[in-house]
Amino acid sequence: MKMRTQYVALVLFVCTIVSCSKESIENTNIIEAENATEVEYELLAVVNEHRLSLGQPDLEFSAVAYEYANEHNNYMISIGSINHDNFSSRASKISSQVSAEFVAENVAKDYNNAAEAFQGWLDSSSHKKTMEGDFSHTAVSVKINDAGKYYFTQIFFRASDGL
Repeated sequence: MKMRTQYVALVLFVCTIVSCSKESIENTNIIEAENATEVEYELLAVVNEHRLSLGQPDLEFSAVAYEYANEHNNYMISIGSINHDNFSSRASKISSQVSAEFVAENVAKDYNNAAEAFQGWLDSSSHKKTMEGDFSHTAVSVKINDAGKYYFTQIFFRASDGL
């Protein structure tokens, strides 16, 4: 338990020190493509399949996490890069809305499909650790910018109230 607490504290600390930029997303062209929704479903399925192969429970979809994952994708598209800006704020809001014990996220861009994004996260020890972590809920947002590039945000949390 102590190791898990230290890991959570480290994740939150790293995300807190990431720069917090305030860019307007109002004038950004974000494509809400049907294909992006299909990629969301595929990525959630492949993450859950991976977890099940390791004996971990699958993750339940969270509408709250999905709302914040979508907002973060919109923000990343507006500035043209992936980041964890404002993660502490997102995590705090999610925690207060769903009584989450802890929250984490994976982000990516430029992968062409769910399998590529999953493999990219699997090849990164920190992203892999998040996907395999002791979480109960998740949501995946996939958006496409006006140049046709995919942006991915997956938020994970463990509910303390058995949501």
